[in-house]
Amino acid sequence: MVHFKRSIIEGKAETNCLAHALIIAIARITNDPNYNAYRKGNKILPEVQHLLQTTRIDLQLGRGIPELQRFQDKFIEYKITVYGGLECEDIIFECKVTSEKRINLLFDEVNRHYHVIANLTGEMAKQDVCKGFNKGCRSGVTHVSRDM
Repeated sequence: MVHFKRSIIEGKAETNCLAHALIIAIARITNDPNYNAYRKGNKILPEVQHLLQTTRIDLQLGRGIPELQRFQDKFIEYKITVYGGLECEDIIFECKVTSEKRINLLFDEVNRHYHVIANLTGEMAKQDVCKGFNKGCRSGVTHVSRDM
């Protein structure tokens, strides 16, 4: 599905794909001049190595929920959400971080690989996605939880 959706940035890395996806997503959000190079797999390896060294995360041992939580702890200014499919309800990881800066990733269970979702509404083929509940909705609608 990644090949058919223009709203998904396909991860090129064969190893450490979670770190690659995070760096690409952050570069996109921050308008990093290296964003296009990172997307193509260029110039990104030193950034990935630096990220893994500073966080002391070894993605060879795993790249699941514990590693996602550690990355979320590192990037507290971003809200990391990982989807396991193309529906709003397919969330496999999301922290209770309140931030307008969102990193949306797609996890391909078959290939065990992470990709960046550049456009959540385009990826899910919805008119709009409520940022409060990750549900498809009319444009501009944000739901509020009673628990907040």
